[in-house]
Amino acid sequence: MQAIQTRQLTKYYGKNRGIEDVSLSVEEGEFCGFIGPNGAGKSTTMRILLGLITATSGTAELFGQDVRAHGTELLSRIGYLPSETVFYDGMRVREILRLSAGLRGRDCAREAGRLCERLELDPSKKVEELSLGNRKKVGIVCAMQHRPELYLMDEPTSGLDPLIQKEFFALLAERNREGATVFLSSHVLSEVQRYCTHAVVLRDGRLLVGDRVDRIGHTDARRVTVKGVREAPGMERIRDVRQLEDGVSFLYDGRPDHLLRTLADLPLTDVTITEPDLEEVLWHYYEEGAHGHSET
Repeated sequence: MQAIQTRQLTKYYGKNRGIEDVSLSVEEGEFCGFIGPNGAGKSTTMRILLGLITATSGTAELFGQDVRAHGTELLSRIGYLPSETVFYDGMRVREILRLSAGLRGRDCAREAGRLCERLELDPSKKVEELSLGNRKKVGIVCAMQHRPELYLMDEPTSGLDPLIQKEFFALLAERNREGATVFLSSHVLSEVQRYCTHAVVLRDGRLLVGDRVDRIGHTDARRVTVKGVREAPGMERIRDVRQLEDGVSFLYDGRPDHLLRTLADLPLTDVTITEPDLEEVLWHYYEEGAHGHSET
């Protein structure tokens, strides 16, 4: 079954485009990254899935149920973290966590305590005493303490230090191994490549590509870095040239034997040939305006 299914989902704010004709599918049990630059439509899509805003047209389903017709029922199965977390001043962390659990009719004290310990969050602190990163931790615990079936996380790592980011992804990976579905928006492509098995990419409100991360990242292009010369070799199939302090780097998607013969004639001191990372591949999609298939 699909944990998330949208068909031609469209949202306009007056004359301004939010998203347009977004059709995507996320299977139960996937760990899916939702990628796109700021303004691509990631938050709009998530808010429609949660029933916080209504689509202009198209449909959205969670676990096979329409989000408009079954919103209250579905929310009990979801853990949501917004990109910006705001809480009532004057409350302590433990009070906020208790309130969040109470709204769901649950006693989550034991799980909340475990999460606070792993995320190094002091539950005795008042909200106004918390840094941006610690406020984000409170939101994470609120979203995870009832152990939902589906996690909708909107830019969850912003404000977290690297060690806590690592622990956060460890927690998500544990829940995912237990069967939960993770749908996580990010513009940090390296973390999507490191932790997610699938990815959905938006550009200007439209679905650009959706597939397994390893398939999206698969390309015949290679990142070539040469030292000892100041310019890329004069040959076709070269793009994204970058000047380095002691050489030059470029992407090459032509015949490898042609590349090696060309490099052999240059006064090089070193050469490195590697696969490009996900960010380089996706920028190529952006630049070429390529559109992959619309389901993960």
